[in-house]
Amino acid sequence: MRSLRWVTVVLLAALALLQWPLWLGERGWPAVHRLRQQLHAQLLANEQASQQNAALSAQARDLRNGTQAVQDRARSEMGMIAPDEIFVQVLPASSPLPPVAPASSAPAR
Repeated sequence: MRSLRWVTVVLLAALALLQWPLWLGERGWPAVHRLRQQLHAQLLANEQASQQNAALSAQARDLRNGTQAVQDRARSEMGMIAPDEIFVQVLPASSPLPPVAPASSAPAR
């Protein structure tokens, strides 16, 4: 009976030693879970970068192939106005009106 107790203790200790790396080791379940989360985050970042690259590639293709894209970009980023266009600025109703210079009645000589 006494030897059976020792065998049980030895088998339980061997089982604990075999389970130790699985649960607490460097390549155990918690580490695998952490790596899966990192992989998922990296895949999302790669997808976003891929979408940005596709958009930039399309924009570069447009800029190489036509002048319309160049004009659109110049208008939005630099405020370009073509020679045959008229610039009109609409102010919100709550903004004060700019001062108007008084018109002189006599022509300047």
